[in-house]
Amino acid sequence: MEKKRDFRCLVSGAVFLAAALALLAAARKIPGFADWYTVHVYPLWVNLLGRLFGILPFSAAEIGIYLLLLAAAVYGVRRRSLPGIFSRAVLLAGALLLSYSLNCGINYYCVPFSSYLPYETEGHTEEELERFCRYLVQQANAYADCAGQSMSGEEYGEAGVAAMTALGEEYPRLSGYYPRPKYLTVPWILSVQQLAGIYSPFTVEANYNNAMVSYNIPHTICHELSHLKGFMREDEANFIGFLACLKSDERQFLYSAYVMGWVYAGNALAAADPESYVEIRGLLKAEILTDLEANNRFWDQYEGKVADAAEAVNDTYLKANSQEHGVESYGMAVDLMLGWFEETVPCEGAVPSD
Repeated sequence: MEKKRDFRCLVSGAVFLAAALALLAAARKIPGFADWYTVHVYPLWVNLLGRLFGILPFSAAEIGIYLLLLAAAVYGVRRRSLPGIFSRAVLLAGALLLSYSLNCGINYYCVPFSSYLPYETEGHTEEELERFCRYLVQQANAYADCAGQSMSGEEYGEAGVAAMTALGEEYPRLSGYYPRPKYLTVPWILSVQQLAGIYSPFTVEANYNNAMVSYNIPHTICHELSHLKGFMREDEANFIGFLACLKSDERQFLYSAYVMGWVYAGNALAAADPESYVEIRGLLKAEILTDLEANNRFWDQYEGKVADAAEAVNDTYLKANSQEHGVESYGMAVDLMLGWFEETVPCEGAVPSD
């Protein structure tokens, strides 16, 4: 009887693995398959699993990891049969990979969000970048009173969903149901990996790191929620997070948009024109500089071998999913923001001259 159960687990796991690999191969090789799936099938999983796990007041993904580790330890102690352990390991691996494929992997190959934008996203000049940075500093300064302030988890969640819903009125692909984003009870798990947030394809949840400096949180929430609409590219998720925060009625979300926009664009300017970067950074109000310095101190304390290993794994993961720039794709959001800026923000009177 036990051998039959082991065999069934092994066969089921192999079927799951084969199905997952077949779906990922189809997404890569069959034109239009990923787009069709992301638009017509994936939303069903978001509505089903997102609503189911959304009932829970905590991150189901986080608690699931703890329970899985506990179950594995107990099973390993109680059952010493190697065939039994192996067959169930294959079953678990197959189930997880299939879940990943259905709720994440296929989406990497759909049409990018940039294809829905009515403006150019490439070929911007250094002058445009400098002008954009001045605009961001001006806008961030207008919300400097939000520096150092935070909201409750419930307030962050409600505001994040409202911001994404508002953006969905402009971009239909972003419309529809959003489950409430959740923070981890042990944010160290994300901090030690230098992660601000993470999307769980196994529970269809947007999780964020509530231990980091608060200006990161609104943008991170919207970034992670964008993955629930099938946009997996990190540069595009950063841009969507920026646009969504600008749609919010909450001042802290607007502050997050402009400060995070400055971080990305400022880094690009620092590489292109260090002198202009130093000059423009000097225009930031003291409260914002304090926030930025606190952010650096927060992440610096987690630097080390674990963070390096996590970044290497993340880089490999992104490249394996056709994001050829790897972790560098986080900086490509600047091109998208520049396109938005040149198209939507009036040049005259929008940016101070000194």
